[in-house]
Amino acid sequence: MILLDEDTRCLVQGITGKQGSFHTRQMLEYGTRIVAGVTPGKGGQEFLGVDVYNSVEEVTEEMDVNASIIFVPAPFAKDAAFESIKHLDLVVIITEHIPVHDSMQIMEYASRMGKTVIGPNTPGIITPGIGKLGIMPTHIFTEGTIGIVSRSGTLTYEFAAQLTEAGFGQSTCVGIGGDPVTGLGFVDVLERFEDDPGTDAVVLIGEIGGDAEERAASYIEQMSKPVFAFISGATAPPGKRMGHAGAIIEGGTGTASSKREALEAAGAVVVDRPSAIVDEIRAQLGVR
Repeated sequence: MILLDEDTRCLVQGITGKQGSFHTRQMLEYGTRIVAGVTPGKGGQEFLGVDVYNSVEEVTEEMDVNASIIFVPAPFAKDAAFESIKHLDLVVIITEHIPVHDSMQIMEYASRMGKTVIGPNTPGIITPGIGKLGIMPTHIFTEGTIGIVSRSGTLTYEFAAQLTEAGFGQSTCVGIGGDPVTGLGFVDVLERFEDDPGTDAVVLIGEIGGDAEERAASYIEQMSKPVFAFISGATAPPGKRMGHAGAIIEGGTGTASSKREALEAAGAVVVDRPSAIVDEIRAQLGVR
């Protein structure tokens, strides 16, 4: 397993809000160790047995906590992220629509502090059998040895469902987020999967726009584990913005074909549709 394990003790920033409270309930029901919540001005309250504090610092003074998941609205997300990065090791930012300059400042601070950030604009991370720090529907995931790293939440669910139905469980699934500026990238997660004894193969789900998939291809060349990939947006016209802020083609770069070529040249098996992933994994791993 990577990033999320039995020792992860998480607090929820924005726990009393609509999204925070809803997903805190889901995470608790899945067995995630949510030990505290943070909402400024709401300290002293309780939600589903979880004590609410006014600040991250207050929590760290009273208990052992090493991770945070952020549901704070975009205008306040940078301050929330800085607070967690200062005190904790892992920060998952679910929030959408964070200004790019705010995200750049968050990542620079995290780098300087040596901390790990997932997101923003991410479904989060799930390690089946251990817990989830995110918003993904848990019923489609099951324990196994296939790692998933993705820029798309919806496609993560689609691929996980295909794998689960075919009997291929997942070791960990990480949504890196679809914004132009994010914390962990494909290479960061691939490195962790490569070193993880619980992962036998990796599914990479990319999108048009940017060069993250091409940079991933450079690392895949040296991986010992098989990598399977899918690039969404193959029919998108140049200059067309497609859903995610990072999914835009400019000039001759960032196209689905250029990403596919780079990944195939690196030894990855690239599929045209999610439904094809199972047959390819069976063929590569020699299972039926």
